Amino acid sequence: MSGQLNITRRDFINGVALGVAAGLSLSPRELLALGSAEGVPYPPALTGMRGSHPGSFEVAHGLSRHGATWPRPATLTDQPYDLVIVGGGISGLAAALLHRQRVGPQSRILVLDNHDDFGGHAKRNEFNVDGKLLIGYGGSQSIDTPGRYSKVAGKLLQDISIHTERFYDYFDQAYYSQRNLGRAIYFSREAYGADSVHPNVTWFFGRTEPHDDIAGTVGRYPLSDASRASLMRLLTEGVDYLEGMGRKQKIGALRALSYTDFLVRRAGVTPEVATLLRDTTKGFWGVGWDALSALEALRLGMPGTGGLGIGELENETPQRDEPYIFHFPDGNAGVARALVRQLIPAAVPGESMEDLVLARVNYALLDAPENNTRLRLNSTAVNVSHADRGRQVDVTYVQSGKVHRVRGRHAVLACYNEMIPHLCSELPKAQKEAIAYATKVPLVYISVALRNWRAFENLGFQSFYIPQGELMHSFGMDFPVSMGGYAFTQRSSEPTVIHGTYVPTVPGRGLKAREQHVQGRRLLYEQTFDELEGKIVRQMSGALAGGGFDAARDIAALTVNRWPHGYAYEYNDYADPLEYDRDNGPHVAGRARIGRISIANSDASAYAYVDGAIDAAHRAVNEQLAIE
Repeated sequence: MSGQLNITRRDFINGVALGVAAGLSLSPRELLALGSAEGVPYPPALTGMRGSHPGSFEVAHGLSRHGATWPRPATLTDQPYDLVIVGGGISGLAAALLHRQRVGPQSRILVLDNHDDFGGHAKRNEFNVDGKLLIGYGGSQSIDTPGRYSKVAGKLLQDISIHTERFYDYFDQAYYSQRNLGRAIYFSREAYGADSVHPNVTWFFGRTEPHDDIAGTVGRYPLSDASRASLMRLLTEGVDYLEGMGRKQKIGALRALSYTDFLVRRAGVTPEVATLLRDTTKGFWGVGWDALSALEALRLGMPGTGGLGIGELENETPQRDEPYIFHFPDGNAGVARALVRQLIPAAVPGESMEDLVLARVNYALLDAPENNTRLRLNSTAVNVSHADRGRQVDVTYVQSGKVHRVRGRHAVLACYNEMIPHLCSELPKAQKEAIAYATKVPLVYISVALRNWRAFENLGFQSFYIPQGELMHSFGMDFPVSMGGYAFTQRSSEPTVIHGTYVPTVPGRGLKAREQHVQGRRLLYEQTFDELEGKIVRQMSGALAGGGFDAARDIAALTVNRWPHGYAYEYNDYADPLEYDRDNGPHVAGRARIGRISIANSDASAYAYVDGAIDAAHRAVNEQLAIE
């Protein structure tokens, strides 16, 4: 399929990744070679396979999967630093800034990251289509509910000139309603025998799409008569499917059942309807409703829970109380770029959150020797240990096939949590076991640059939910944000970026969330870019064909942001003990300080959001400064 498209991309297939995953025996010398990466001047403009891109993970896989070791260099690469940070995501960058704010601008800090770009999962995608710059997000999406941030996280946003109240002006909340663009369900021929598109009247967060004829719409869904009838009952009748139980009993029953089982066993819908709804939460939790409780479905206002009569749940974190509008055109890459600008002003021009949008980072200046804070990319840490009788920390890393060693008075590990036991042999056994409890959520964020979006306008839809999708479970037009001289598309004849989401899961096998994340990661790594691209194009073509879409003509470029170790694991009440939450659980023991080494990442907060990353950085910096 890709040979039919005029797609500009730097196409890497992951043959190396497959080889490592399959258990090939590689020598340290061969693994050194895998760590080499050709420098690129401007990573956001690269297309093809991004995210966990080839060159970013092979050395780490050698360390964690094969026990590979690297020689400790006899000499230090640089003069000792005050702080060495492993991981240049939002947590690592925030730790650098918080440390500098406490110690002073003279503090010498080195940030190492294994990718060719900074930001961790907060990645920026850029395209130039017919002379127009398009900006999209390739990972961490938005600043969610900033009004509930801790004082530290809220202040840090202000310190880097991010004023969230301005998004009320920049985010056009009426954009899609004014253009009569609704939400659709795409029933694919692979899952339903033929391609068809219909209005989606089964959304969540307590919403159903406004529609004059719900019965007529459901009546046209390609389902059996029994399924259409049971879906209508679910959507329109406020039935108490737990009638006869007390409130406490109901809550216990909902927690013990997956929402999928609740629908079939309690609500009496057909398995076909349960499957139709199953994947609606994949972009939110990283699994479908077969691995989440019916109580969570109640929290999110899913069909069939409105008549239970439970009311407000006690001791619950309040749901989103601000509109979901705090979004840079490049998502939370804007936050990462703002942090880098504060740390290395010469590398990122401008002063405001507005001029940050079009600012072009000078990557050549990130690791300049004259910087007090240096950001070193394409550098994979392979060992972190105390030195000088415990008064310093040495970090050994691989960059461009060569082994280096740097030293700091303190170290913060702001990298992927499950790599830490492999990096730091000083971790106690109990702490390693605590870290091993959780596993990252694999996901793929797909950015497709279109030369126009007439097909969306012709169909009258802004986005598509794809039940039982062979790859993406949803795709659609981006958030309508215009700021800093960057204008979101106003006419369907203009180029724009389409965002797609793929969360690999293995539903229907009785697996809990953590088990599905592990299996999903394997599924993801076994797919080449060409395979992913072909499925993406097929899904878009099937959904948009009725609007006149032609992939070869309309797709200008495609970027697959692959994150096998994606978002931090968050506890859910179907799979984890009830007492586990952000303040209590294995992650608390897992993030314990090891001498002059502290841990800061969203994993350590059990919370996959910007404030979770910042709060973790604050804790880690405080831990280290307390032992000065």
